[in-house]
This record gives sequence, C-alpha cells and structure tokens, in this order.
Amino acid sequence: MTAAESIRERAARVLDAVARAAQRSGRRVEEVRLVAAGKSQPAESIGELLEAGITAFGENYVQEAERKILAYPRAEWHLIGKLQRNKVKKAVSLFAWIQTVDSLALLAEISRRAGEAGKVLPVLVEVNLEGEGTKAGVSPGELPALVDAAPGLPGIRLKGLMAIPPWTADPGESRPHFIRMREILAECVSRGGAGADMTELSMGMSNDYEAAIEEGATMVRVGTALFGSRARGGA
Repeated sequence: MTAAESIRERAARVLDAVARAAQRSGRRVEEVRLVAAGKSQPAESIGELLEAGITAFGENYVQEAERKILAYPRAEWHLIGKLQRNKVKKAVSLFAWIQTVDSLALLAEISRRAGEAGKVLPVLVEVNLEGEGTKAGVSPGELPALVDAAPGLPGIRLKGLMAIPPWTADPGESRPHFIRMREILAECVSRGGAGADMTELSMGMSNDYEAAIEEGATMVRVGTALFGSRARGGA
C-alpha cells in the first residue's frame, strides 16, 4: 500500500487478496464478507468504496454512523464498536448487523428494541479471548449461558461470533487466536438451540485479514488497507 494509491486502487487490491485467501481456504469468495471499517472517515470515502464494489461498512459509534447511513442507505451497515445500553434503540433503527454483543443484558435490550421496531436483527457475540481489560467481550466460559438464553429472545438472530485478537505486526501470531475462535464457534454449534444457526465468524483486520480468512473468518473488518494509513491499533 502506498500513499499515492487511490481508494479505488486499494479496494481492488484488497478484494483480490480476499478472493485469493478464500480460495486458499477452499471456499468461494462469496462466502467471505468484506466490511470496510470507516471510523473517522469522511462520508465521501464511503461513496468511493461503494463505487469500487464494496457494499458492507462497519462503524464504531452510533452518532458518527448516522449521517453516513443516511447518506448511503443502500449499503449494508454493521456496528463494530462497543454499544452502550442507552444507544440501543438508535442502533437498532440504523444498523443491519450488530457485531459487539458483550452481555446477556445487552442482548436482551437489543431484543426488546428490535421487537418494538418490528425487526429481527442478526447479531454477533464479541469474545474476549485473552481477558484483556481494555477490550469488551464475554469470556469463552461465559459464552454458553448467553447462547442458551438466546432462543427466548425475540427480535434477534444469534448468527455467530466476533473477536479482536491482540494487535501484532505479524499475521502468523494471530493464527492461534483465529483457530481458537473457529473451535469456539464449533462448540456453540454443537450445543444446538441458537447455536445451530451460528455460521458467522468476524475476525481479522488490515494487518491479518488474509490469515483470518484462511482460518475460517466469514467477515473481515478492514479499515487502513482500504482508506489509507491510520495510527497503529486501528482496523
């Protein structure tokens, strides 16, 4: 990636890399959703990526996302940042997916608000693999109780898991985390109930999305590789 690259050129390069990684993992490219992580990016850049063939976008903050979603309603919008309880009603009205459920209480509130809006919203549970205090998410040990409770909650479909492994410049160091997430998803599926419908695995960002796809990711959240350089630790 060079500073002189246009967004269209970066998009073409990333789309090609996603396709090749999907092929290496024995899957069709259609089985992997590229979510452009647009935190702090101008709405105009969203439009450029739409023109380049990217249709799914992730936002961290409900308030920032609202103006972009209103500007580009035909895109598929994912909430990929922490969701506060007092923002759930607005989030349910704006987003097609919520990827960052981190408690049963939050899942229940999304269910309530989605029911009021007459919607059934697909959601992912964020898993905090390493117990990092600076990150949200449930521990692997807390996950079964949440999955078991989901069938009693209308207005939501529990579709899978999301994770943000510790940042590393070496994609190879992320692979054990990706493999563990794949195993945890399989454990959820084997429980039956809501677990039987859990097919999505959202993991991998700009520095390691190809490795994530090779290890089973069905969604990757890519920011810097599409929009241009940002501070370390970004998407």
